[in-house]
Order: sequence, then structure tokens, then C-alpha cells
Amino acid sequence: MKLSGAEIFLECLRREKVDTIFGYPGGVLLNIYDVLHQQRDIRHILTKHEQGAVHAADGYARASGKPGVVLVTSGPGATNTVTGIATAFMDSIPMVVFTGQVPMSMIGNDAFQEADIVGITRPCTKHNYLVSDVSKLASTIKEAFHIATHGRPGPVLIDLPKDVTVNQTEFKYPARVDLKGFKPNYEGNVQQIKRALQAIKKAERPVLFTGGGVILSNAAAELRKLARKTQIPVTSSLMGLGAYPGEDPLFLGMLGMHGTYAANMSIQNTDLIIAVGARFDDRVTGKIESFAPKAGIVHFDIDPTSIKKNIRVDIPVVGDCRNVLKEMNRLLAAERGVPWKKKHAGWLAQIEEWRKAHPMTYRERKGKIPPQYVVEQIHKLTKGEAIITTEVGQNQMWAAQFFKFKHPRQFLSSGGLGTMGYGFPAAIGAQFACPDKVVFDIAGDGSIQMNIQELATAVQHRLPVNVAILDNRFLGMVRQWQQLFYDCRYSSTCLHSGPDFVRLAEAYGAVGLRITEKADVPDAIREAIATKNTVLLDFIVDREANVMPMVPAGASIDEMMLDDGKGKKSLPKQQADKITG
Repeated sequence: MKLSGAEIFLECLRREKVDTIFGYPGGVLLNIYDVLHQQRDIRHILTKHEQGAVHAADGYARASGKPGVVLVTSGPGATNTVTGIATAFMDSIPMVVFTGQVPMSMIGNDAFQEADIVGITRPCTKHNYLVSDVSKLASTIKEAFHIATHGRPGPVLIDLPKDVTVNQTEFKYPARVDLKGFKPNYEGNVQQIKRALQAIKKAERPVLFTGGGVILSNAAAELRKLARKTQIPVTSSLMGLGAYPGEDPLFLGMLGMHGTYAANMSIQNTDLIIAVGARFDDRVTGKIESFAPKAGIVHFDIDPTSIKKNIRVDIPVVGDCRNVLKEMNRLLAAERGVPWKKKHAGWLAQIEEWRKAHPMTYRERKGKIPPQYVVEQIHKLTKGEAIITTEVGQNQMWAAQFFKFKHPRQFLSSGGLGTMGYGFPAAIGAQFACPDKVVFDIAGDGSIQMNIQELATAVQHRLPVNVAILDNRFLGMVRQWQQLFYDCRYSSTCLHSGPDFVRLAEAYGAVGLRITEKADVPDAIREAIATKNTVLLDFIVDREANVMPMVPAGASIDEMMLDDGKGKKSLPKQQADKITG
């Protein structure tokens, strides 16, 4: 039987077990949308902006572990997806984005709503396609899902000319994909894993450093088994939060620019880093020349290009994190007579001293709500079980610092690209993926406005998404840098004319709550959790609260500003002089 391209599109998604599409229609996609209208297997979520659709699909993917799917029209519909695609690309999130295109005969003629989306997205997709022949559509979709989800995950784009969706061909869906040159190595070299184990046995002050790859490969259970068996402390990048329980005694907290004192000092004094699914980005390493000066480095990663890209590595192991850790644990089980707890007792005692010397804390000013307190209360009142999405800036860092994540796929945030406006549509996607979970977007009053229109999407589907706005009437993180390094010259960061978020929520049919007193914070959060509707909580927080600790640009990660104020006195003298001039 012959099927149209639109019918083939639908049947392929069924074969890939897709249940949700986030999208926005247009003229060149009418055939596909007509087919979607006549079926009930796959739900289509109409967002109010194409960027919102991609972020929602991203949040769905991160929360569920399944690839997100996006469908948008040509021209501006396609170009509006670029920020969301780049966000997913930087964080290795599996996604397939379908864009409409003008008919093949009109490509290159500057037709109405024509854009070279394949060319535009080539730098920020794992792969992309322009389907020129309906007979190739099914195999292209099969390849796209395979590429998006195998090896290091990432977004794949398929551009669909209108005539391809109309034309007919015999439907054949490939049983498997065999792509020359795309053969990810899932099993780590056993000899290299044995070398890593020998290094661990010799190390006196080891640290496990985990990244987003642990979560993407579903390796959290194997990581926890390794850490607890060997009594090795664990630190994490932003993207790795949740891979190891935040309240476990072995967990040091986040590493890097806004990492904990204990985590940063441990890395600077360790003699062995075992990095798992992390890429050593600049926010983690600080000044590369002085990063982990006493350490040998073992690096597990499925992407060989991520190993040795930013820092030297002594023992590389290319393979899927879960498989590599599983093999490591198998080898460890055969080891006899290693008194791990006693072996690392002195190192753990030193870490505990650092932890007690400079715990995660914050200043409180009379009559002001500390934004960190809001995050602490969300953690307490959800018993640490909520899915947390964030925008980008101070709100993101406070969420990372003060919510103690228990599980993988619980913390959804734009790490690599740092996309303001990500958190709210991602929360919508996460709520669709996990309808029984409590979902909070921890937001700033600046970033929430970048995709605020998705309130209509959330309310339409009666999603109980909660948005905790840490409202300081500033672009907070930029203001913090201006305070610390530009003598408080607040250039274009003061949001004097912020909206009335309560009335805005009500205009969309959501619930709006304004909280101005610290004593009212817990009850407001409880009310939001109990409300079967989208809720915007407008917390009027301390305007001058800063994210601390902080490693200034160009400094080593043990040169931390620890004071919640200007804090220059907390740096070594030479670094303080450099900052103050």
C-alpha cells in the first residue's frame, strides 16, 4: 500500500513509540497536521512560540529519558527553533526536530517563508537532513532517531518540503540502522579500566567527578555502588546534579565557579580525579593551568573528542558510562582485602574540616526574603522529590546550591548555552513526561519573561506547574558582576518596570501569589503544591543577595570569594588587588 509523506511521517513516529509532539503549524505542514488530526495515538501540544516548543521537548527528554520531538513550519517557524536546538546540542539532549519547507521546485528562489534551516543549524545539530524524495523519508526518520539517541546524544533536524509530505510511495520502515562511520564504542577497553582501578587503589586522596553523561547513560546506580564501595567522595558539575544523592555524606556538592568550598578544595588537593561523563568546561576548571595541580586524571566518556579536549588526561577510557562503571564494579567485587573505609578515613576527615569551615550559607537582612531560603523551603516541602527546572542566572545557581537532589533526571537546566527563558517551557515538557510529579521552575524576574507566553500552554492543558520567581527587579547575575568588578555601575540591569506577575498570571487563567514576608514563604509553597492549576509565586526577595561562593574569572577554583557581599577581603591578597585595581 502506498502512503503519502504525511502518513509516513505519522507511521514512523508510531514505530519509534513517540507519544508527544511539541509544535506550531503553518501552511507547508497542513498535510501533516491534517493526518495528526485524524489519529489519537500521538498528542500534539500547541505551544505559543517555536522556541517554547523546543525547550518543552528538551524538558520532556531530560525528565523521561526519551527523545523529544518538535514539529514547526518553515521560515520564521524554523528559525525560531535555533536557540532551543543549540541549548539541546550543548547539553547532549536527544531530540528530533521536524521543520516544514517550501516545495523542492521553489527552494533557492526566495519563496515565501523559505529559510535554509539545514545550513543555519549545521553548527548546532548532531546531524541534519533535507528530504528531497518521499521514498527516502522513512529511512531518514529511522536514522534521525538512531543518531539522536546513540553515542553521545544530541538534536537532529529533518527539513520536510511540502511536496514530500504530499507525494506517495510504498511504506517500508527499516528494521535497523547501519551507518558507516557512526559506530559509538559502548564497551570500554578492559585493560584501560584495569589501569584505572590500579590508580584508584594507589590513590590516597581520590575524588569522583561526575557530569551529565552519568545521567544520560542511566549510570547513577553504578556510580553510587562504586562510591560507596570505595568510600571515595563525589563532586559534580551543574549537569551532573542528581546522579549522586545530595544529602549523602560522601557528596561534596557542586564544583567550580559557584561550587562549594569543600568541593573546590578537594579537587585542588586530590591526587586522583575519576571523571565520569564530564567534559571539564571552563566553569568547572577555572584557571586551567592551576586546576588540580597534584592529581592524576582518569576520564570515562563515550565521546572520544571530549577526552583531553580541555585538560590533560592520564588514563582515558572511551565507552558508555554505565557499561564502564559496571565493569569497574565487577572488577572491584573480585578485589579482596582492600580496607577502603580505613584507607580514606584521613582524607574524608580533611574534607569534613573544609565542609565545617565554610558551609553553604547566606546572609539575612532584616525585613528581606533571602532567595536561598525560598529554594530551601521548596526542597523541604517537596521532601526533595520535585523535578526542578531553572532559568539562567542567580536563580539557577541558588537552585543548584540549596536544593539537595536525590535522583537523576530531577534537575533540568541549560548548562552549556546558558539560555534564559529555558526553565518554564522545560517545566511544561517535564510535567507532560511525569504527570504525577511536582514540578517547580525556579526563575528570575528577567528570564521568566522571555517565554512567559507559555502560560497559555500550561493553563490550556491544566498543568500544575509551579513557577517560583525570585523577584529582585534586577538581571541578578549581571548585576552581581557589576557590583563586584565594575564599582556598582548597574548598566542596563535594573528592571524598574517589571510587570505585576500576579495580575499577569490571572490574565492567562493561572493563579498568582505575591509573597513579601519570609514568614509567609512556606504557606505559599504549600498552597501552590495543593493547587491543581499553574501557579506563579512572586517572591519579593533581597535585591542585593549574591551567589556565593564565587570564583572570579581568571582565578583558580581555590581562590574563592566567600563573603555574601563584595567579599573582596576573602580572596588571597594578590587576587583581591587584581580585582580592585
